[in-house]
Amino acid sequence: MSAHGHVDLGHTVAGWTGTGIALVGSTGAGLAVCAGWIPGVWTGLGVVAAAGVVTWLLHLAGWGKPSGPRPEADWDWRTRDTAAHAGHADCLGCRVSGPRRAAAAAPRPRSAVSLPAADSSA
Repeated sequence: MSAHGHVDLGHTVAGWTGTGIALVGSTGAGLAVCAGWIPGVWTGLGVVAAAGVVTWLLHLAGWGKPSGPRPEADWDWRTRDTAAHAGHADCLGCRVSGPRRAAAAAPRPRSAVSLPAADSSA
């Protein structure tokens, strides 16, 4: 059990790969700032931007995970999401990837939930 309860927080190939690439890019940009090398700063920032694109593409290829909890059997970070080609519900990355996934990932209307009445014995 983790500090966040019995939930998987998305340890995936897409997440770890993107984090690693972004770490290399930000380290390179930081070193370039210290050295006063302007092209190196822009190169490092370009690598950070590429990390976002790589993470998004891996997510679309099934190496990410949909939002929200998933079954404990799928918690291993190497588990591929076989339903990713259709798009994930409520997923911005799937919505911007094209019309086919946008239809599957369109936000669903939420039902109205009645809230319990406030305790008036104050």
